[in-house]
Amino acid sequence: MLDTGTEVSPLPRLQVESQPLQRESEGEPVELSPLKLEMEEKQRDEVMKFVQYVFLMPGAEAPRTVVLTGTEPGNGCSWICCRAAEILASQVKGPICVVDANLRSPGLHQYFGVENHRGLSDALEATESIRNFVHPLGRQNLWLLSCGANATTSSSLLTSDPMRLRLAELRQFFEYVLIDAPALSLSSDGIVLARAAEGVVLILKANSSRRDAARKAVQGLQNAGVRILGAVLNQRTFPLPQKIYDLL
Repeated sequence: MLDTGTEVSPLPRLQVESQPLQRESEGEPVELSPLKLEMEEKQRDEVMKFVQYVFLMPGAEAPRTVVLTGTEPGNGCSWICCRAAEILASQVKGPICVVDANLRSPGLHQYFGVENHRGLSDALEATESIRNFVHPLGRQNLWLLSCGANATTSSSLLTSDPMRLRLAELRQFFEYVLIDAPALSLSSDGIVLARAAEGVVLILKANSSRRDAARKAVQGLQNAGVRILGAVLNQRTFPLPQKIYDLL
């Protein structure tokens, strides 16, 4: 969990049947229920900056389907993913789906305080509409596709054609799709998912993530032709100068 602060940075020098869903055009922020997931004010401000930087920047290049992944487990990727989804849902009208693709260590359903109903792993082995596997959360326009009951036996399906088809199906029903992916040090799932999405955000942990590991992760993403949208430095305890990012 994010204890002390989150900082978002672009990576300019890193070379190295549910109820029917309707897509709605963007407009004024929606007046919905207050944010439910706990965050300190500073954390909320930083996550808001992240949401604005990645999803709400003016222009046609703003991504709608984004993968979040860490360089290694324990970087707080799931924490950031679910809170970014909730804040995004408070800023736009269209439906948003947050997807738990971390089948080896799922956690989004726990953060949202719901049961791990039929979800992604079940959808990958079924032919029903994806609408039968997503579940509404506390906000009118926020939905969860949990990891599902068959997660332990379906991890290999993340790199399959059914996964790509399910992502395409999600894009038909949702304005935004945020995908919590396994850490890059564990498997190539994050890279494969990112190739099927519109970009990836890399989650680093202050005083933990190694520079070499970050460079290796970025190199792997770049070699795969993945669009790197930025990085989040999680659990920092002091302001991080831009020149430190530049040294990565």
